[in-house]
Amino acid sequence: AAADPSSFASPSCCLTRHLYLRCRVDFGAQALRGTATFTARAEREALRCLVLDTKDLQVFKVTINGQDAKFVFGEKHSFKGTPLEITLPFELRRGQETIVEISFESSPKSSALQWFTPEQTSGKKHPFLFSQCQATHCRAIFPCQDTPAVKLTYYAEISVPKELVALMSANRDGEMPDPEDSSRKIYHFSQNVPIPCYLIALVVGALESRKIGPRTLVWAEKELVDKSAYEFAEAEAMLKTAEDLAGPYVWGQYDLLVLPPSFPYGGMENPCLTFVTPTLLVSVTLIKVIAHEISHSWTGNLVTNKTWEHFWLNEGHTVYLERRIGGRLFGEQFRHFQALGGWRELQNTINTLGDKNPVTNLIPNLNEVDPDVAYSSVPYEKGFALLFYLEQLLGGPDVFIGFLKAYIQQFAYKSIVTEDWKKFLYSYFKDKVDILDKVDWNSWFHAPGMPPVKPTYDMTLANACVALSQRWIKAKESDLGSFSSADLKEMSSHQLIEFLALLLLEDPLPVSHVKRMQQVYDFNAINNSEIRFRWLRLCIKSKWEEAIPLALKMATDQGRMKFTRPLFRDLYSFDKCRDLAVKTFLEHRASMHPVTSMLVGKDLKQDQ
Repeated sequence: AAADPSSFASPSCCLTRHLYLRCRVDFGAQALRGTATFTARAEREALRCLVLDTKDLQVFKVTINGQDAKFVFGEKHSFKGTPLEITLPFELRRGQETIVEISFESSPKSSALQWFTPEQTSGKKHPFLFSQCQATHCRAIFPCQDTPAVKLTYYAEISVPKELVALMSANRDGEMPDPEDSSRKIYHFSQNVPIPCYLIALVVGALESRKIGPRTLVWAEKELVDKSAYEFAEAEAMLKTAEDLAGPYVWGQYDLLVLPPSFPYGGMENPCLTFVTPTLLVSVTLIKVIAHEISHSWTGNLVTNKTWEHFWLNEGHTVYLERRIGGRLFGEQFRHFQALGGWRELQNTINTLGDKNPVTNLIPNLNEVDPDVAYSSVPYEKGFALLFYLEQLLGGPDVFIGFLKAYIQQFAYKSIVTEDWKKFLYSYFKDKVDILDKVDWNSWFHAPGMPPVKPTYDMTLANACVALSQRWIKAKESDLGSFSSADLKEMSSHQLIEFLALLLLEDPLPVSHVKRMQQVYDFNAINNSEIRFRWLRLCIKSKWEEAIPLALKMATDQGRMKFTRPLFRDLYSFDKCRDLAVKTFLEHRASMHPVTSMLVGKDLKQDQ
């Protein structure tokens, strides 16, 4: 089996199969303190040692079946952390299980955790904590085999101040007073479906919930909970559609949690509890993100990439399912429109990263590459484009969903690589091998830049966006009077996003054009995050100075990396405000999410 370049663990020697996590959340010290107890199984004869991933952790004691075990930290790696090498006090035979208990404490600078003081929350009264483990940050909470090749079940007991609520990516199993401290209580959780440890998640805060469906609660701080419940009301309908497309939902509960604005992603598919950004509450793409995270319940969480080099297996299939749900809800033309938007997003990413950049390969080499640094829309959109192209090649959407369902059934509860996927594709379509053999697999998988083939897209909904963007691109100063607010009368928010995205692929417009666009369309008045983000990028690229404070505000009021990184990059490229961009970043750095802060720091050449 190919080793995972992003982990020190060797699952081929020993497998952790279950975790019992007991810990205390200490807001004063900004640390989690407790024990991680693994049921581990020897995968070879005469096993005497176990290597786990750690990052910025203290380890106080290790026992094996209750006996003290010697342990030592290996050499620290720049982003992978430090291997924890445990020597077993006795030999294990192949197949033999043992209990490994590790007492640990996380660091206040853990890359997996963001701690908030009460002032940084909506309610201003209580502190808040959330985790984000994908891709390789679970090791910054507790020692583990931090590779998606390993799946385990878990049980957890979390002690928190009694006025707060703890939630995890698991079933809620009740709460009790903390017998050791009457000012605290202990929440119990169990996850009986085996998951990779990047899907272990914890949040602690003054959270409230509203029931919005038979298996769905929405959780948020009091100030946002009613608005969130209203906005996410469609979740059950989407779950049913997804089950119809992909098979039964095996996780029981499907809750949604709205996080503080610094949450670095649009959503995170933590099992039983999807994490989402509050920027969705002012976004038309809310449905798309929820459909995406729901889809991960099958592709990603049930069938998982074995290493992060095969991340497209998680994301390409999930985008494909997300768009199939969109097609069911809003029609096939809408699905094609979203698919074309994805192709543009891919063009945009490849323009930014460079078409010879090896991280634009569908299967990149991550040897000595931090997965957070390699992260982009490529696995999502190049992955989707391959599946959309295959759908068209192999007989259309109804035929292809049959393959997807069978693929999920075949590999559920497993971790796989691209070769496993391809072999199954060939066996499922054994009557169409001649067609499959004509696919340029090598370029799709291993060449940088845009894919070798562009799928066919229904242009019905895109034509209006293309026509209007072309009018602006071709307009001379003397033509600017021909634009009016009526231009947008027939266009949906989705089409506005696409109109702006098309303009962003071209050379910057003259500043006179963006000023006129503001006059007639008043984009500054739009709070919708997806539209505002693209509009402000357009203004900064055209060097319109009046947009500088607006762009800085958007880059810092929220921390979703999809918005924050490009805005900061564009501001940094605009000579007039480079110094101000750096100064603003340095002022906000302390309150930013650790991964966002690291990546924006690299973008602005401020990395220490």
